[in-house]
Amino acid sequence: MKFNFRKPILLVTLLLLVSFAEAESAAQDTRLIDAVNAQDLSTFRVLLDQGFDVNEREANGTRALHWAVHRDNIGMARQLIAAGADVNAKNRYEVAALSLAANNGNAEMVSLLLDASANVNTTMSENETALLTAARVGVTGVVQLLLDGGADANTAESWRGQTPLMWAAGENNLAVVELLLTSGAALDARSDKGFTALLFAAREGHSEIVESLLNHGADITESLPARAGIITENGTGTATQTGMNGLLLAAGSAHFETAALLLEAGADPNHNPLGWTPLHQVSWVRKAGQSGSNNPTPEGSGELGSLDFVRELVGHGADLNALASGRPPVGVSSLNMESSTPFLLASRSADVDLLRLLVELGADPEIPNIDESTPLMVAAGLGTESPGEDPGTESEILESVKYILSLGSDINAVDDRGNTAMHGAAYKHAPSVVEYLDQQGAEISIWSQENDFGHTPLIIAAGIHRGMNIVSSRVTETVIQELMDQYALPK
Repeated sequence: MKFNFRKPILLVTLLLLVSFAEAESAAQDTRLIDAVNAQDLSTFRVLLDQGFDVNEREANGTRALHWAVHRDNIGMARQLIAAGADVNAKNRYEVAALSLAANNGNAEMVSLLLDASANVNTTMSENETALLTAARVGVTGVVQLLLDGGADANTAESWRGQTPLMWAAGENNLAVVELLLTSGAALDARSDKGFTALLFAAREGHSEIVESLLNHGADITESLPARAGIITENGTGTATQTGMNGLLLAAGSAHFETAALLLEAGADPNHNPLGWTPLHQVSWVRKAGQSGSNNPTPEGSGELGSLDFVRELVGHGADLNALASGRPPVGVSSLNMESSTPFLLASRSADVDLLRLLVELGADPEIPNIDESTPLMVAAGLGTESPGEDPGTESEILESVKYILSLGSDINAVDDRGNTAMHGAAYKHAPSVVEYLDQQGAEISIWSQENDFGHTPLIIAAGIHRGMNIVSSRVTETVIQELMDQYALPK
């Protein structure tokens, strides 16, 4: 019989661990801590009178003073300090009492601790100072006490490299922002990802903060750094372009009032560091949820709507026919986005209200992309990878197609890859669009041809590979087959 040495060894180990735990528990009398945590004042006073150790710790290092501060009990905290509690003691999580007071926004408690020689620059893990915490919470009195006590207004935390001014700006704490700015906070400080306080405020839609920062001298042209991996024309790999500015960040989050404020302050309405302008951006902000992205429409803020923002952009000089030079973040699509206009991208999301406004303001509805794919083809569905997942119901798609055709679009145009509007409708699985294109004169001898992928509209509807799936639409296939049976082509 083979003897198992592991069992007795494990048993001895467990017994030792239990013994050590019991010894530690016996050595720790946490009744005073428990009384403070429970806010049991009578027991607290009795234990203090009996001389209980005010610096006793729980297993995680938390002391009675931590609990008194956490519970906002100024009386208990004062008595503990008078009895010798260490105001700078930290628990296992690197939290001192001052950080807890700052997190509670309790100016009276902060004052008590500072008067008792608490370290004003105490930090939690990742170098979060009490001032950083206070800037996030937004109680001006606490921030003032910390600054008066010598807190460094520019100390950044170590996780993201963000400063108190950035946290105050991101949390919309206007009075704290103003106080920090008058106390030496650096306007141009950047986080590890390149954000400034202005860029944080713009992204969050905090218009008053944006205005305050600009009034204090923030640069309206501030932008994020270029994305890593951009190769320059000379092939050196050194990124020279900038990233998104405040205008793109605000508009991209549907904070159109903030974006309009930035326009009034001089932001470039045609800023396109990633290859697309704010006017392009409106199309996917208005109708999000493109295939593969699963992103909801941004909640946004303010009273200014997206269409009114488009008017603001154009009023400030936005190019209605700007051509995209980079791929927009519109989800999965086989459509070549290069040289796409705002009108073409609005066609993709079947946004007829935006299409009408762009034309009203002077956009050219005929400009194709670099593959000569027209807005009509795109509205019908060209580029669709996952039918039903892109924005636009079939009725909205049909309405967009009708509108673009009413502007004189060539229903029989063929792009450089052999696609027609009918190919687009087949990719989209939109039988009503197929029928409408036929009614309006789509020529079967043109649209029944294979494109560069070997796809005819009938083949597409019958089923083609998309990723690991075969995507088909029996209804669309039936409609196309009936048309082909109706119009006998010469063999």
